[in-house]
Order: sequence, then structure tokens, then C-alpha cells
Amino acid sequence: MTARISTVVALAMAFAAPNAVAHHAFSAEFDANLPIRVQGKIVQVDWINPHAWVHVEDVKEDGTKQVWQLEAGTPNTLLRRGLTKRLLQPGTEVVVRGYQSKDKVCVPICSGSGRDITFPDGTKIFMGSSGTGAPRDGADPTEPAKEEEKPKEDD
Repeated sequence: MTARISTVVALAMAFAAPNAVAHHAFSAEFDANLPIRVQGKIVQVDWINPHAWVHVEDVKEDGTKQVWQLEAGTPNTLLRRGLTKRLLQPGTEVVVRGYQSKDKVCVPICSGSGRDITFPDGTKIFMGSSGTGAPRDGADPTEPAKEEEKPKEDD
């Protein structure tokens, strides 16, 4: 009986491990000092856990194109905020504000963490993940505003 329980526990831990390792804090992958603004058409949306990904083709001033894969919240969280599959269709023009990956590699695509997405009608929706260590930049309406720095008193 003890051997069966040990086997069941070991199997449960083995299946849970990939999910535990897959999630990360913002600062593990993205740089709060590298803000980005990506403007262009959605080319693909990956509705996967633990984070959905929105791929946007940004057209630079010189006419060249660069695809960005922008990490978003979980699919369930996006749906609750109103970011549905119908709204996030390939070909939709959007502006995404966020932060670039620490590695700054853009070949073949750039990576970033999306904070908010704006649609042609002006609708802006928070698309990031809360509580991951991302900067409090006002994009997440559920986060308290960052505390104002108090002036230091002279000794």
C-alpha cells in the first residue's frame, strides 16, 4: 500500500513540475528600463497557458517590418478583460505598450511583455499579468498606484 501511495505522489509531482517551472517573474525575462511601443497589424495570437502571446508586425519608418511576440496574461484573464478571439483577429491594427526582453534579440522576431493594447477606436485594455513584478506604470487598473517618493530630510 505504501509503495502505491509513493508512486502516485511521485507521478503527481512529475506532472506538476513542468507547470511550476514554466511560469516566471517579469524581471526574469523582461527589462523595465526598455519600454517599447509596437504599432501594426496582429499577425497571430497564441491562446496558450500560462501566457497568451500576441504577434504584431511593426512597420518601421524606413518601411522595413519587424514582428514582435508580446506576452500577455492568461487566456482566461484576457477573456475576462474583454480581449476575445473575435477582437484579437489577424489584420487588426493595434498599438501595444510594454517592455522588451532583456536579451534584446530581434532575429527572427523581437520579444516583449505587453502591458496595454489600444485599438483603432481608441479602446485601451490592460493585457499584461498582474503581480509578476512588472513596473507599476498605470497600465493595470487593478494595481494600486505607485507610492510617491517622499523627499529625504537633511540630517
